[in-house]
Amino acid sequence: MPIARVHRIPASAPDDVSGIEAAIAAGRLDPAGILAIFGKTEGNGCVNDFTRGFATQSLTYALAAHIGPERAREVCYVMSGGTEGAMSPHWTVFERVEGEGAAGPALAIGRVHTADLAPEHLGRMGQVDQVAAGVAEAMRQAGIAHAGDVHFAQVKCPLLTAQRIGEAERRGATVAVRDTLKSMGLSRGASSLGVAVALGEIERDKLSNAVICRDMALCSGRASASAGVELVNHEIVVLGRSAEWSGPLTIDHGVMADAIDIEPVRAALGRVGLQAAGQLDQNQRVRLVALLAKAEASPDGEVRGARHTMLDDSDISSTRHARAYVAGALAGLVGRTTIYVSGGAEHQGPPGGGPVAVIVER
Repeated sequence: MPIARVHRIPASAPDDVSGIEAAIAAGRLDPAGILAIFGKTEGNGCVNDFTRGFATQSLTYALAAHIGPERAREVCYVMSGGTEGAMSPHWTVFERVEGEGAAGPALAIGRVHTADLAPEHLGRMGQVDQVAAGVAEAMRQAGIAHAGDVHFAQVKCPLLTAQRIGEAERRGATVAVRDTLKSMGLSRGASSLGVAVALGEIERDKLSNAVICRDMALCSGRASASAGVELVNHEIVVLGRSAEWSGPLTIDHGVMADAIDIEPVRAALGRVGLQAAGQLDQNQRVRLVALLAKAEASPDGEVRGARHTMLDDSDISSTRHARAYVAGALAGLVGRTTIYVSGGAEHQGPPGGGPVAVIVER
């Protein structure tokens, strides 16, 4: 019976794989069982954030030395650039082993690499459909039969570059947007709507190209999408609970209504046994294996009626402000800075808010 293991490993740089190598050498981590690695890297999180590709390359090379290049490429590398504020760069390594652990339902993991996405489909229904199919396949692989048992669907999605736009236009195709930075939001938005379709949160016939990143009332409470220049396909990791898995880990989620709405996260922690009126204490922090969150600057320019300036800063992208802000709020709740907060939450929770998942030792 499969057992999920999750390892939180600090990183001193985007190419620092020493912690992973040490875990392998000590026998705490079997490289053959690694399904996915989520990384927080200290880049800008924008189009030209090559720390994500640098990290992916470094991790792939490191694992290839243990399991060979082909197996290493099967791992989903979900690199999220930007560790603003006090968010600490780190790796979250998802491993599958076989054994007889504590009876489930327990944390279950499925992963999928989609085919390459043509640039003209980015931010459009073609991307929605590709992601929806990928999420359904990842659920099947994880043994998750019911969409309600999915608590987080992480999508690493592509973005547009000038070169990719030119390639499409030479074929006579048109792209959804020529602004490469805006393409990141469109890609995240279409990917998140794909998750919503797969999980039954939104009916597909209510979607069209015209609503993507426009009708923000359409959203998923479990989607997390991160766009990057380092890939042209999608890497999808579905996290949920399944009776087909055993072991010590479980997962739950909440949806923040705005950037300081920590109570749904506190409630999710309580449902999996970490109940605290204030910040988690040391014993509880040890049991919190991972916290995964989305963040964005509220598009109306306010947080609970007070003006914010995240969208007016011409020097720093609003996604960078939002990551730092939400990471601070969540770190205050859980008492730890090694948390995964990804910026840009188009169609991921309500405007200005976002989904948050917690993985905990039962």
